[in-house]
Amino acid sequence: MSAEEHAERFTLLRPLLFTIVYEILGSVTESDDVLQNSYLRWAEVDLATVRDTKSYLAQLVTRQALNALRTSARRREDYIGPWLPEPLLLDENDASADVLLAESVSMAMLVLLETLTPDERAVFVLHEVFGFGFRDIATAVGKSVATVRQVAHRARKHIRARRKRFEPIDAATTARVTEQFLTAAATGDLDRLLALLAPDVTWTADSGGKTTAARRPVVGAEKVAAVLMSLFHPERLADLRMQRVNCNNTPAILISGERLEGVFLIEMADGKITNFYAIRNPDKLLAVAALRQISR
Repeated sequence: MSAEEHAERFTLLRPLLFTIVYEILGSVTESDDVLQNSYLRWAEVDLATVRDTKSYLAQLVTRQALNALRTSARRREDYIGPWLPEPLLLDENDASADVLLAESVSMAMLVLLETLTPDERAVFVLHEVFGFGFRDIATAVGKSVATVRQVAHRARKHIRARRKRFEPIDAATTARVTEQFLTAAATGDLDRLLALLAPDVTWTADSGGKTTAARRPVVGAEKVAAVLMSLFHPERLADLRMQRVNCNNTPAILISGERLEGVFLIEMADGKITNFYAIRNPDKLLAVAALRQISR
């Protein structure tokens, strides 16, 4: 009975726990590993000693996520080109999409969270996104309550100073702009494409040095349009398939042949496309490809 209760409690909270870990790590694969390891620890816990299952498990997975983040820090320092989080493929039935976290799991926010220290990132996610109290967070990160308050203030100030605020775009506008973009790119209509791009639109590609991609962000409508015209040229896509999906609560395009070749997330604000995030690293595409198979 105890094993069943352990499993039931963990399963009920798994979407929340996954989202906490994913926002700390920015990796679907590593988040799944953390949850698996955390469950093994949870299975050994005497449930009679657990006052609040949600707080207990949040603290448990946060500690494991921080350990994983510190372990991977060196790998990220040696990474070739921009490092982007692994895309999180969502659909209408995805439990993690039900938590009111559209902005917090957006690629823009995850990239911004990368600029925080591990402790700042964990504290910000637990307090600002999920509303956990400082006492619970202090236990999770191994700091005093006073220190956690200071870390929270510092992280919040850092994020607010760098986060751009725009009016949210409704689903109809998002769908329309995405369709117009695909048509313009596929037909080589440069003027129409430029009309959809914000003047300071940015193209960021993550290849890890394992495939052809720009090693630095490309900024400016004309420069980004040139990248897009080359990438979406009909001859280049002749043997490939394009599929529109939802990644990180934003429109995304999967390009695949015999295997998944890339995931391209489109970020919009004020009716214009402001950012493209191109995931080309084959290692990061494995997680997306696996989720894609599961969702079929």
